[in-house]
Amino acid sequence: MKTYIIVGGSKGIGNAIVKKLLDEGHQIINISRTPPEQSHTNLEHLSCYVLSEDLPDINSADGLVYCPGSINLKPIERFSLEEFREDYEINVIGAVKCIQKYLPILKKSDKPSIVLFSTVAAKLGMPFHTSIAAAKSGVEGLVKSLGAEMATTLRINAIAPTVTNTDLASKLLRNEKMVENISQRHPMKKFLEPNDVAEMADFLLSEKAHTISGQVFEMDCGIVSFKI
Repeated sequence: MKTYIIVGGSKGIGNAIVKKLLDEGHQIINISRTPPEQSHTNLEHLSCYVLSEDLPDINSADGLVYCPGSINLKPIERFSLEEFREDYEINVIGAVKCIQKYLPILKKSDKPSIVLFSTVAAKLGMPFHTSIAAAKSGVEGLVKSLGAEMATTLRINAIAPTVTNTDLASKLLRNEKMVENISQRHPMKKFLEPNDVAEMADFLLSEKAHTISGQVFEMDCGIVSFKI
């Protein structure tokens, strides 16, 4: 049994990761403003708003997953600089804050691992994605640089999902026509469910990925990789 810190594990992809790791018998410490719906003897919830509050002290952990993100889509002329800053704060600064806080305990673990989240929009130029693409590109740079810096100490990787069926993406999937359009845009004629992403996160945290670090894994249903 290992102990994993999941930041933002109450909803969406984060909650799917929590459920997956609990099913495998691991100890989970969830840090978020709201508690997850499920309760479990191996699940501890610590209430905290990462961007403005001090992170809670934790004695030991084997891995860290930072899940908070944003989907703020509109033409660039309608973005304020403050909105760009907010997206960067949520996606990059929050992750850095958590890594800096929990790095000392992670380094004491045997083969620790960190998983962050990017987006396919960091690779594929998509209209109205300027803010989130810029922020998530920062996440990818963080993964590459920190992976090199900590190469003999811990592993860090990122997952770059396409549209995933979560509350965060509900505006993109709010009716059957939009669901069909999103599906048809992907060469594999589908998009992601939270459990799909949780499986990848579980793999990257595990010993099965012991040779993998500094990588960004595109879970794209073909939208970046294929031209059909």
